[in-house]
Amino acid sequence: MSENTEPKKQKQKDDPNSYPTKRGISGNLAKFGFLFLTSVCTNMKCIGRENFPKENPYVVAANHQCFADGVLISKYLPRGHFKHMCALVGADLATDYGALGRLIVRVGRGIGVERHGNPVRGLIKAKKAVEVGNICFVFPEGTRTHDGKLGEMKDGACYIAIKSGTPLVPVYLSGAYDAWPRQSKWPKPFKGFMKRKKIRVYVGEPLHGEDYDNDPHKMTDALSEWMHKMEDLHLDPEA
Repeated sequence: MSENTEPKKQKQKDDPNSYPTKRGISGNLAKFGFLFLTSVCTNMKCIGRENFPKENPYVVAANHQCFADGVLISKYLPRGHFKHMCALVGADLATDYGALGRLIVRVGRGIGVERHGNPVRGLIKAKKAVEVGNICFVFPEGTRTHDGKLGEMKDGACYIAIKSGTPLVPVYLSGAYDAWPRQSKWPKPFKGFMKRKKIRVYVGEPLHGEDYDNDPHKMTDALSEWMHKMEDLHLDPEA
């Protein structure tokens, strides 16, 4: 009997379709280890940390610069909130990106969404996860940037926030792409000899659905406008 049930248990642990994925000891150790190395190897700061709600649940909408964006942002969540963090991730992350992809799914407690198919199922799972108290990280561009600049924002993050009746916290990351571009298998935290690259995390004031007629399109327009303002000001953290 145990031989028949064990594969199912293993799939439950690693598959983002079993939402949210279990983080486990390995996920927690990976998170703390990565943030320790990041604090040593990069110059990372957060501006606007006080804008995170003191109580969960809520939705975090961030630009997508590198594989580790969710972990970088989680460093600045209020105390105790990381255990409630989950993330909307591409369903292929656990299957097409090897051990690194599976580890990212675990650390972020991933909820799988189809990148090129119908995303509704994943969005509904994420909404339900938020409704029971989770903090859902969403990257509205849908994929990592190819050049460090913003892509088109999709409505998913605002849909989840509005349908779950929770605030949406906008976050803009600067410098994470330069430290770990999608074209590189490994991070590149240094520039020159032992000179650390800068990473900045900007947290904006929460957006509320009622201020946008509970319309995900209107709210996404406001989110996109804020993101582009931040890009105009902070695209290069070294400037």
